[in-house]
Amino acid sequence: MMQSIFWTGRVLSRAIRNGISSLSNSAELNVSNKKHPYLVSVVCGFPKDIANGRTRKGQFGDDAWFSTQFNNADVIGVADGVGGWRAYGIDPGEFSSYLMKTCERLVQMGHFKLSEPGDLLAKSYYELLEHKKPILGSSTACVMILDRTESVVRAANIGDSGFMVVRGGRCVHRSRDQQHYFNTPYQLKNVCFSRRRSMRHTQMPSPQLCSQLQSSIGSPESADTSEFPVECGDVILVATDGVFDNVPEPGENQTT
Repeated sequence: MMQSIFWTGRVLSRAIRNGISSLSNSAELNVSNKKHPYLVSVVCGFPKDIANGRTRKGQFGDDAWFSTQFNNADVIGVADGVGGWRAYGIDPGEFSSYLMKTCERLVQMGHFKLSEPGDLLAKSYYELLEHKKPILGSSTACVMILDRTESVVRAANIGDSGFMVVRGGRCVHRSRDQQHYFNTPYQLKNVCFSRRRSMRHTQMPSPQLCSQLQSSIGSPESADTSEFPVECGDVILVATDGVFDNVPEPGENQTT
């Protein structure tokens, strides 16, 4: 048995660090008798604007997530919608939510490859671009696949969302951030401002923002991919940058 944790939102809590370490240690005492590993998942998060933000299955404010299974695979993902779009009348959560919901649907239909999480992310992104009603916005994203047969996780991440594997209270593997430069992570985007009909009730972004958007554009093909063997009792944390920016890795020396 393995545990996975999805965490989205701007969270700073010592309980996260201590909780992951405790969960990893206790899991070693409850190893499943099943032949192949599988995930036991929990999800937690909250929007920046707790009073007005959305909290529903698959979404916390501007961030989105999914968790599903197909045959010998457990597939999970998170996406961090860019909140700056709200100033231009665009819902930042629509892009991230559509991206993750499409990934989930494709997995449930079996339209993915165990060895290619980046391909799953790409299919979802290009389907979003072809949507009849333009879904404008941008997002970082991370998709991870547990191949039960081979006991290995494979992941693809764009930007500064990502994952880590905790074993025995220590981080044994972590995905790499993708940054063009400081505070400008790679992002998947749909910036189709030429479609005037869809934008007639939306304030046009400034030239400065357009320049910034173009500079941080990434593509699914540029996703950082990784593969890591896992063991029963491992804890896998899949999260947006709000966690990784604020919570030290398990096993680091801390001053209390």
